[in-house]
Amino acid sequence: MNRNRQTGPGRHRIGWSAALGLLGYLLLLVAFWEAAHYFRLARPLRGHLFLPFLALAAMLAVFWGFGWGLDAWLRRRLRLRLARLLVPGAFCLAVYALLSLPLDEFRLGFALVYWALPTALAALLLYLPPGDRFSWQDAVTLAALGLPIEYGWLRRALPQPGLGDLPKFLLADLALYLYLIVRPLPGVGFDLRAHWSDFKNGVREWAWYTPIAIGLGFLLGFIRFHPVWPGFGRLAGAALVTFLFVALPEELFFRGLLQNLFATRLPPLRAQALAAAIFGLAHYVHGPVFNWRYVILAAIAGWFYGNAWRRQQRLAASATTHALVDVIWGAWFRK
Repeated sequence: MNRNRQTGPGRHRIGWSAALGLLGYLLLLVAFWEAAHYFRLARPLRGHLFLPFLALAAMLAVFWGFGWGLDAWLRRRLRLRLARLLVPGAFCLAVYALLSLPLDEFRLGFALVYWALPTALAALLLYLPPGDRFSWQDAVTLAALGLPIEYGWLRRALPQPGLGDLPKFLLADLALYLYLIVRPLPGVGFDLRAHWSDFKNGVREWAWYTPIAIGLGFLLGFIRFHPVWPGFGRLAGAALVTFLFVALPEELFFRGLLQNLFATRLPPLRAQALAAAIFGLAHYVHGPVFNWRYVILAAIAGWFYGNAWRRQQRLAASATTHALVDVIWGAWFRK
């Protein structure tokens, strides 16, 4: 009898989990397709909606799949070093082509960047593997992932309205691949299989941060209250989009990777404080001048996001806090 063959309830749990993940992915695609038509996104894309949507579906498939255990499946199948090296560049180049070719925006220079950056980072971590602690290889990789987003270096590659923020989502896919497949980092906590504790911890940290943010925000003149109900549908849509496309990618970078790696060389609270400070400073470019008020409030928020992640090392918890803060600020307090 083959002892390695999985039988019994555990096997069924894995099957049900995969089926639930696939169902969730398909429902998201339907929702985004309907939203694209509702908001008439084909108009700024000159009628070319299908291929850009296919690119979004591919990016979401990787992002969603890693949250449902895709990394374990990929590690078993990408055993050859060459395969692990070539996959990310090919994927990023294909996504760029799907987004740019229908709009006549394909540029060879940008195509080279979309292929070379993932390939170079995978080669760095494969052929000069870092140890268990934060290393110069990690510093180079995180800078290469974060700085293009921070300064919008890839926005010119997709100048059409609505496409400029997609490189951020694509680089989140790349970060997941690099740190779950190429350089498996323990404790990242990227798991979309819902736990009640994720919601509980996320809401708890949001409740602690909210009175500080409101009090300090009014004191600094950063926020203004708008007593207008935006509608449940708009609020729910904003929460879903913010959670998936803003909170989770940012929490992956600042908590799952940065704070996680800092904690390999620093005590946990110092690592959390350092990651929160960098998170705050990352907001200084939001506006024409240095926005020190935004930096202060974002750094304090980063501490509470770090708390939510550190309790059980689950990004769903810190992303819940992050999404609640962003949605409520955008709905009622944005100045």
